[in-house]
Amino acid sequence: MTASFKRDRLLRDDRGEAVASATRTLQLETEGLSAVKAALAGDLVDNFAEAVEVLRSCRGRIIVTGMGKSGHVAQKTAATLSSTGTPAYFVHPSEASHGDLGMITRDDVIVAFSWSGETMELGNIVSYSRRFAVPLIAVTSNPGSTLAEAAELVLALPQAKEACPHGLAPTTSTVMLLALGDCLAIALLESKGFTARDFKTLHPGGQLGARLKFVGDLMHKGDRLPLVATDAVMAEALVIMTEKALGCLGVIDGDGVLKGIITDGDLRRHMGDGLLARFADEIMTPAPKTVSPDLLASAALELINASAITTLFVVESGRPVGIIHVHDLLRAGVA
Repeated sequence: MTASFKRDRLLRDDRGEAVASATRTLQLETEGLSAVKAALAGDLVDNFAEAVEVLRSCRGRIIVTGMGKSGHVAQKTAATLSSTGTPAYFVHPSEASHGDLGMITRDDVIVAFSWSGETMELGNIVSYSRRFAVPLIAVTSNPGSTLAEAAELVLALPQAKEACPHGLAPTTSTVMLLALGDCLAIALLESKGFTARDFKTLHPGGQLGARLKFVGDLMHKGDRLPLVATDAVMAEALVIMTEKALGCLGVIDGDGVLKGIITDGDLRRHMGDGLLARFADEIMTPAPKTVSPDLLASAALELINASAITTLFVVESGRPVGIIHVHDLLRAGVA
């Protein structure tokens, strides 16, 4: 057996062990998430619903705190809450003991993450919340802990086996805490009626900002609209279609309602058929696909791609208020 063959076999064995380890980790963390789901359908249902109502009714801000890995979860939860319409910020327990307690007001609500519920560094925040009657929600796996005993509401997560083979490194537990933080944020988002347009206001930059553009932000409108009446003669209609240079023509009735669309394909189908002397409603394709100004631009692009077309009329109450071309969406970075 050559040295190269031995080395390759060892590498294969190492890869196999690494993948097996990753699979075990995912299996244990998946079991942890399943336990959270079961708890939300059972013992946790009332307290979770009440926690959402307390947070939704908060007149101040949500103070999220935790130490160590739970602190990282708390920071992420605070960021998710803030980005979905619930003002929140993270207060580090150690910094709180050195002046940051002044950031917490009586109008706030504190959400404290601690798997054990016995995190010593949380002591001053807990004492402060009791002294000034600041509502405290504990997220822990130990409903009999010091933190849970001090809190108005306890979101008690089920015990779970850590993915760490020594049962020491927080792994499954942090996934469960993080999942519950996301559950709170999304439940609040939905209870407040937080919309994609609201989301856009808080996320104006980057790829996400591009995806959150709306059709109404990108559409051509006013004099740019290529429109003719149903009884317009095609000789005149073609002049308008050429001037607007959007590759199509909307056909409207006497009430301004969009009745059909004329595209290059329609022109080709009627070429040599006395086209110029015919009326627009004889050439048009009726009931064209349309969108509203409030539709996400990404959804409009999906419709364009699925329908194998290049333009969409934008309508309100059946009347065209704009038109959007696939190139407008691509230039805006919508994908």
